[in-house]
Amino acid sequence: MQDHFEGEPLPRWTRWLQGTGRLESGESVLRLVTRAARAGQYSDAQLDDYHADPKGLGNPSGLKRKWPWRPPLRMSVRARASHSELVGTAGFGFWNDPFTLSGGVTALPEAIWFFYASPPSDLALVPGAPGRGWKAAIVNTTFTSALFSSVPTALAILWARLRGGTIAAQWVQRISGAHEALLSFDWTQWHTYELEWQREAAMFWVDGTVVLSAPHPPAGPLGFVTWVDNQFAVATPRGEFRFGALDAPGEQWLDLDWVQIEANDP
Repeated sequence: MQDHFEGEPLPRWTRWLQGTGRLESGESVLRLVTRAARAGQYSDAQLDDYHADPKGLGNPSGLKRKWPWRPPLRMSVRARASHSELVGTAGFGFWNDPFTLSGGVTALPEAIWFFYASPPSDLALVPGAPGRGWKAAIVNTTFTSALFSSVPTALAILWARLRGGTIAAQWVQRISGAHEALLSFDWTQWHTYELEWQREAAMFWVDGTVVLSAPHPPAGPLGFVTWVDNQFAVATPRGEFRFGALDAPGEQWLDLDWVQIEANDP
């Protein structure tokens, strides 16, 4: 599958737009943009291939989802951002959308992607790593849930609140199955981002340079997603969990030149 965004995005994609989120096409580039997003009002410009859009209206009419991707595969995306420090979150890759209810049950999170979060986000999943910034990352709670299934979530959170520190941070990493690498280059310039998703390991490149190699990625299936929004999230080893929407004045965007996924057709 490949889309060079020469005209409208391919029919396989669903536009998921919230608040001031918009998708704009032009000159072989797709722009995901929010304008004057306000605190307390979620704004999101998103393209994905897992939400149902049975009427072809450009926005999902329901929560029905289909996860089309499993390893082994290789993804390549050429992208740039409007600011080195966007307000909210942004990125591209594969995940299971764990924050959407499906059948009354919220899924455990799984992701393999390039992910950005601005302050005040603090997603402290790996000891010693910042809880925000532009990263290559995997999250695989499915793998570790079998190891820790005897520990109820409520007790794990209480234990983290009482202990804190490095031990709690290591516990959070084990439960989340997280591995990540902070990316320090200027992402307002065009770069080529690649990931190879194998059953036993994952590898990430930026402009041909390896930035992360990690074991035990998600088994899938997952859906592809790319987005920019004004959301923040806090999840710390001391059991602090908060979400919200930030003021993002003016215009901020993520440009995509192409998306290519090399695998058997889902």
